[in-house]
Amino acid sequence: MIVWLNGTHGVGKTTTAELLQPLLPDSRILDAEKVGEVLMDIKPGLPHTTNFQHWDPWRPLVVETARRVIQYTGGTLIMPMTVLVESYWREISEGLATHDVRIQHFVLHADQATLRERILNDAVLGPSAFRFEYVDPYAEAARTWLHAEAEVIDTTQLTPHQAAQQIAESVQSR
Repeated sequence: MIVWLNGTHGVGKTTTAELLQPLLPDSRILDAEKVGEVLMDIKPGLPHTTNFQHWDPWRPLVVETARRVIQYTGGTLIMPMTVLVESYWREISEGLATHDVRIQHFVLHADQATLRERILNDAVLGPSAFRFEYVDPYAEAARTWLHAEAEVIDTTQLTPHQAAQQIAESVQSR
């Protein structure tokens, strides 16, 4: 099974994944961003894009990597990864479904003011123009399709530990 943690950049997916992993027996974290990094390292580079998710190979490589890891290790993969383009999410989720890989999809959400404050005051990365660029596209995806496709965890008033605990309880109850 895959526990997919979606939501915009800066909402806390990576932190939550790290806190969630010890709460789910036989689980591992697979960051699909690493698949994008592999593609970014191709020399000479692939056609220019503002986001590696736009490269056609990224989505099937995420599917193939995840299914192969699950096939090899069993257990649960926790995948913290922002996917805001509905057709990309469909390609990934349907690709995994063809291999009988079940996904429990969560969206970590924070209200706009909280999200902007977190991005601005990030103690590790500092303010990030890249993260700010995705605040509005996230809001649009949330309004049009994303929140209907997942269990929404509103982190506005939650600590990362509380969010991880809430997700673990949901996963274990299914």
